Order: sequence, then structure tokens, then C-alpha cells
Amino acid sequence: MMKELIVDLGERSYPIRIGSGLLHDLCRHLADVGVAVKHKLFVITDSSVAPLYLEFVSERLRSGGYEVHSAIVSSGEKSKSLSMLDALIGKALQAGLDRNSVVLALGGGVVGDLAGFVAASFMRGVRFVQLPTTILAHDSSVGGKVGVNHSMAKNIIGAFHQPQLVLYDTDTLKSLPIREIRAGLSEVIKHGFIWDASFVSWSEANVERMLALDEEAIAYALYNGCAVKAQVVSRDERENDLRAILNLGHTIGHALEAVAGYEELLHGEAIAIGMVGAAKLAAKLGYGTEILDTYERLFAKLALPTRIPQHFAIEAIMSAMMHDKKFKDGSLVFIIPTSISTVEIRRDIAVDAVREVVHQLMVEEVRAW
Repeated sequence: MMKELIVDLGERSYPIRIGSGLLHDLCRHLADVGVAVKHKLFVITDSSVAPLYLEFVSERLRSGGYEVHSAIVSSGEKSKSLSMLDALIGKALQAGLDRNSVVLALGGGVVGDLAGFVAASFMRGVRFVQLPTTILAHDSSVGGKVGVNHSMAKNIIGAFHQPQLVLYDTDTLKSLPIREIRAGLSEVIKHGFIWDASFVSWSEANVERMLALDEEAIAYALYNGCAVKAQVVSRDERENDLRAILNLGHTIGHALEAVAGYEELLHGEAIAIGMVGAAKLAAKLGYGTEILDTYERLFAKLALPTRIPQHFAIEAIMSAMMHDKKFKDGSLVFIIPTSISTVEIRRDIAVDAVREVVHQLMVEEVRAW
């Protein structure tokens, strides 16, 4: 059974549809949001997803009367670059795409961010549709943040460009390796940590079902994660205030990804470490240790990392944070958990306090649960 959410942004509102087998009826879903057969389609995917789904998706679209063009990028964060943006826009021009064309992002968060930025940039903005194929993409596919990385900072080049539709066929998750499932669930549970205590409790009780991709459990988890993000984005589309709470764990996490050259740690793994760091800061600010205990216990059940690899350099991590969008006026902006399911935006976190936490994350032993 398909579940549907609406991201309420007035004229730019769009549906999130979650369920099994949705790609089989892709043409109908596109028609529902005004993508007519006369509009050329440009499917962007990566080298991991293309062998699994590109031919199937292209065939479904062509059988429905659409003209389809496609491009395949290398999998991984390194494809989120200005050089790749230039190459994809070149392919769009060669294919004869115009202002009425639609970009389809078929893949995980990297593909969604990159393809969305292609759509935002080509002819100053064309429509696009998110077709996520990873758990992690439940977060990145919703909300319209698109962009590419710079060698010094993640997601520092980008735009806000909302999709027409997020179509989440949960059958595509069955091809994911277990490491990516675990990393994706990190971001799913993050939404409970910022908004919904009952979802945190449910997640801890249903870790094994989620890891096994039990159809009912994973659909419930994705729906709840998307529901939180949809509510937040509907209230604050461009991150003027409230939307910043979605960055729980990202100040440290993004720095770790940059230091690792976007290779050693998956995004969800880096964010798990970052969330533990935020919980450590919360304890220093007087919010107790229950938050930290809950974070570490749940991540341990998911076999996610909660410590920074010791070969990382502390000053390199700190330098990466200084180049992040969340560094302002000499202080780091942190999302600090104040309970298991509430957070606050703090713009006064001293750099020295963060350095101390980063050091602790490198030298402390992982606790046994």
C-alpha cells in the first residue's frame, strides 16, 4: 500500500509517495504532477544504480511515450563536483533539452543532490523528480537542497530547488549492501532524535526488522522520517531558522567527510559520529548523559561508528568546520539535543569546547552495551 505525504510550500508543494513497486507505474505518477509526454526527460544515475534500474526505468518511460535521455556518473561523493555539473549540462544541451524538460534523479543522495543542482542551473531552472534508491536518500530527496562539494567543504556550492515529486519505491532498497542500510538508518533515526520520542523508542525496538528490510517496518520508518522533514521544510523552506535543526550531527559529520576525502566514511556513518559529538556537547552544557547513552546504545545496535578514526588529524577536522556554512562570527553553530527528541540551535559554541569533544571522540573507547 502506498503512503503519501505532502510538502506544503504553496504553489511549490509536492507529494512524497512511498511504497513497493511504484516504479512500475512511473508514467502515471509523472502525469499526476504535470509531466506530459511531450516533455523530454533526462535521467541521471550512477554506476552502481544504472545496472540495476536504468534500463527498467527508461523502458517504462519510453513505453509511456516519453523521449528519454540519460547520463551515468561514478558512484560516490566525488561526483558532486563543478566539473561533473559542467559535463552533465553539456549532455543536456547535446540532447536538446529545453525549459520544459524534466530531470529525473535515480539513485541515492549524491545523485539527488547533483541532478537537482543540474536542474536548478540548466536554463536557470527546470523541473526535476527524485527517484531515491537508498535509505539515506529519504532525507536528501526531500526539501530541495541541491548542490555539489568543494575540496574544502561539503555542500558549499548549491541552491534551494524543490522537486515536483519524490517517488520512493522501497523495492529498490533490496539491492543495498548492509553497510549502506545501516548508514541510511542513521539519518532516519536522526529525525526521531529531533522531533519524535515515540519513533526513537519504536526504532530501538525494531532495529532488526529495519536492518532486514522488513517491508512494513521499513515503510513505517521511512514515512516517519520523511514526515518530520516535510513538517520542518514546510515551516522553513530556506533554513532561516527552524530547518537548521535537521543538521543534528552535521557540523562534525561534514568535517569528517571532508577530511576523509569523501571516501572513508559514508555520510550516515559520519553523521552518527557527529550526533554523538553533539550529545557530548549537550552533557557539557548541563543536559545530562541520558541523551548520550541513548544515542550510543542505539547506534551500537545498528553497528554504526561512534568514534573518529584515530588517524584523522584534529586540526584538519577543526579547519574543515571553520569552512562550513555553520561557522559564523567566530563561533560554531551546533544543533544541541536537549532531550531524547528535542534540540536547540546554539550559535555560541566555543571552538575550544568543540576541539575537546573531537579529541574525546578520537581517544575514548567505544562503550559496550
